[in-house]
Amino acid sequence: MAKSILIVAGEPSGDLHASNLVKDLKTLKTDLVFFGLGGLLCKEAGVDIDFDIKRLSVIGLVDVWKNIFTIGKVFKGILKKIDSRKTDLAILVDYPGFNLRLAKELKKRGIPVIYYISPQVWAWGENRISIMKGCIAKTLVFFKFEEDLYKKNGVSSEFVGNPLLETVKTTLPKDEILKKYNLSKNRPVIALLPGSRTMEVKTLLKIMAGSAGIIAKELPGAQFVVAKYKNLPARLYEEALKGRSLDLRISDGDAYNILSVSDFAVVASGTATLETAIIGTPFVIMYKVGIINYIAYKLVAKIKVLGLVNVLAGRVIVPEFLQYDATPEKIARESLEILRDGRKRAAMISELARVKSSLGIPGASHRAALAILPYLQ
Repeated sequence: MAKSILIVAGEPSGDLHASNLVKDLKTLKTDLVFFGLGGLLCKEAGVDIDFDIKRLSVIGLVDVWKNIFTIGKVFKGILKKIDSRKTDLAILVDYPGFNLRLAKELKKRGIPVIYYISPQVWAWGENRISIMKGCIAKTLVFFKFEEDLYKKNGVSSEFVGNPLLETVKTTLPKDEILKKYNLSKNRPVIALLPGSRTMEVKTLLKIMAGSAGIIAKELPGAQFVVAKYKNLPARLYEEALKGRSLDLRISDGDAYNILSVSDFAVVASGTATLETAIIGTPFVIMYKVGIINYIAYKLVAKIKVLGLVNVLAGRVIVPEFLQYDATPEKIARESLEILRDGRKRAAMISELARVKSSLGIPGASHRAALAILPYLQ
């Protein structure tokens, strides 16, 4: 009889990693049926999507409150779906505010829970460890230090490596990428990665474009490419860039190729900082949210840096421009300094290579699937 598995991935990065995990599980065990919450990638991987990710991808406390009724409705809908069918296992992916609450309900129903992409308890929300200890059968983590932290606190944990090592790769030779986007190999190329959510693009791309304008004046011939998130509408980017006189083009869902031919990048904090580190392109990190979200973050944050690449390095190897420091002038000044200083660029590239080596070896999704199999016997 087929085993029924609940997948809950509430954000774009979770959708990506969950979809790859589903594919690997299917290669190991063919009699599996998946249902739950996710996005287009999970759907393409064969998950019966009852609730779409678009309804739940929010940032910070304010967005949560704005969407509290929608989130509550989806939560009740998932429980109703679970209760209406036999569910053998739940795989919860990131999205801790929602998923840890759901884990408690799954525990009551006797459904084993695997947590894939664990909550960043090392950054904030350390009290979540006690919740996980009581509700989670096992957590599969992407960073070695997370495995040590969870085991120390009595949570079954396994470091499987980081799946970005498999997904972050170029698909074209450098010359073809340059030709595709009409970029000159003799002039600097600078990538702008404003995030994967609507509000991020609205807020961050304008600041990035402002810094690009300053860089263009100081660095004649500079070419800029905005890495568009493929599930967001083009008009969102066009509106944010309106009135800008830059040598600029927009790529659609081609961030890795763009980064591979770029001399430098300005990147929104998040998974993209680690993706950029894997590619090896020098960059700066920036981020800005509403004042209430910022205050809430400052109250609970346990770490002084935000970028994952700096967390893994244990120090600031990539400059961060957050909130009030996220101005076009400050970002442009630091970007120009790195672009002009060959020694500084080389040092950053070397540090990024060390971070990449700390992520383990390719095959994380497959190892995660193997770790899950015993719970399906």
